[in-house]
Amino acid sequence: MSWLDRVRKKIPFITKRDSPDNLWHKCPGCQQMVFAKEYEANLSVCPKCGHHGRIGPDARFDQLFDNGVYTLLPAPQVREDPLKFRDSKRYSDRIKEARIKTGAQDAYANARGTIEGFKAVVGVQDFAFMGGSMGLAVGAAFVAGAEAAIADKCPYIVFTAAGGARMQEGILSLMQMPKTTVAIAKLREAGLPYIVVMTDPTTGGVTASYAMLGDIQIAEPGALIGFAGQRVIEQTIREKLPEGFQRAEYLLEHGMLDMVVSRHELRAELARLIDYLCPGKKAA
Repeated sequence: MSWLDRVRKKIPFITKRDSPDNLWHKCPGCQQMVFAKEYEANLSVCPKCGHHGRIGPDARFDQLFDNGVYTLLPAPQVREDPLKFRDSKRYSDRIKEARIKTGAQDAYANARGTIEGFKAVVGVQDFAFMGGSMGLAVGAAFVAGAEAAIADKCPYIVFTAAGGARMQEGILSLMQMPKTTVAIAKLREAGLPYIVVMTDPTTGGVTASYAMLGDIQIAEPGALIGFAGQRVIEQTIREKLPEGFQRAEYLLEHGMLDMVVSRHELRAELARLIDYLCPGKKAA
């Protein structure tokens, strides 16, 4: 510890809250320093370059639902550490650390509320929780969200953000891919819209399952979307990939997305889509 740190700790009126680390945010896109309050007020979008920062379920629900009012759905109970997996740490310890860090039970949360008067159930994947990886808990939460939407007779809107399947759960993680696909089929049987908003990053088994099965496919600007990593693809096909490959704008240009929508316009756009897909179904 330097002498400056020791002095600061002894001065009572200098706290972590007042430190420059909490006052400023460094944009990953343009590397510019942005006043933290300005950044948060701008929905965690850089006012200088438009880079869309990663946000968790709480911020997403607050931004999306009318007046920030919503009801969280309870997280389904699943077996934790079913394979008793251990690498450099026990899997159970990694889960505990992630829960302390994020305050969340796992990497997926559902809430119900209204979007410009239209009822909706919204599921949000949290990249901050073990890279948003898909395991038993994520699969169960996705199915619970779909079932809640069917019970409420409203759309199910999903925000994806994941590094892929959760390796510590092995084949049980991969089994969530068909499981979530069946839940989507049930939504379609009920005649209810399933809308996907892909955020940065959406990769791996999540992309190979419920992220790419929406009736409407949306992405936030600049979001990384793909299955395998760019380096793996280049090594496999032994070719240099095009500029911007696997970014939202590239996928839109090549027909894999329906639209790329800024976070500032997303709420209004989702309301417009719900009105189009479920006309006359505003909440009483």
